[in-house]
Amino acid sequence: MFTIGCHLSASKGFKNMGETALSIGANTFAFFTRNPRGGAAKAVDEADISALIQLMEKNNFGKLVAHAPYTVNPCAENEKTREFARMVLSEDMKRMEYLPGNYYNLHPGSHVGQGAEKGIELISEMLNDIITPEQNTVVLLETMAGKGSEVGRSFEEIKAILDNMKHPQKVGVCMDSCHVSDGGYDIIHDLDGLLSEFDRVIGLDKLKAMHINDSMNPPGAHKDRHAKIGEGHLGFQTFVSIINHPALKNLPFILETPNELDGYAKEIAMLREAYHE
Repeated sequence: MFTIGCHLSASKGFKNMGETALSIGANTFAFFTRNPRGGAAKAVDEADISALIQLMEKNNFGKLVAHAPYTVNPCAENEKTREFARMVLSEDMKRMEYLPGNYYNLHPGSHVGQGAEKGIELISEMLNDIITPEQNTVVLLETMAGKGSEVGRSFEEIKAILDNMKHPQKVGVCMDSCHVSDGGYDIIHDLDGLLSEFDRVIGLDKLKAMHINDSMNPPGAHKDRHAKIGEGHLGFQTFVSIINHPALKNLPFILETPNELDGYAKEIAMLREAYHE
């Protein structure tokens, strides 16, 4: 099944996000668990979540890909920043259990001069304190573009975190097409080679979701500036290859392109037409 969606606003509730997804031809979506630039989270509305679950079952939705707020940095040098991240992640793991069996996407964080090794140690420590064997949510570490002191700029850095996990079955990876290109991986001309490298270092069984975004910058730029599908350096044919690749085609694909709803609807329609069952 081709599973595609985009980031949607949670401001009008969960059922509304499901209805909005259907209105643009989507059968999954991503959402921020709270304000992407802050820490406040709305009270859980169980009736609203139940209504979304019913709508998803009726319309054959794929897995949802929730997103941690950008302000979360589990490997920050500042202890208060790390404690904020711990509070948010702990709360979000509990909140995600109202939508069991879905994904929670997380930027690994920035080590802010401490070095990648220390960053990996701090991230691993926090995730191990928060993730439980009983939870139904799988936490996804996102591949990063490598700007500044980001951790997760290479498959090796992601693997180092995964190798430290006490409950490895509760942790996976979300690959971002813009990020891996900006990070120096050749997703444009050698998708097979990129996936072989991912499989060698991490294992394709750990790849659970994909953010599909074009890039405003050339490969290796380490910038992280998303572009609309086919309007950046990756080009439309790259995405045709991605969505039809045997190792990827059954993953949930999430658009994070610079669009409003009508733009997402066009991209979804365009990609649906390019997808081969």
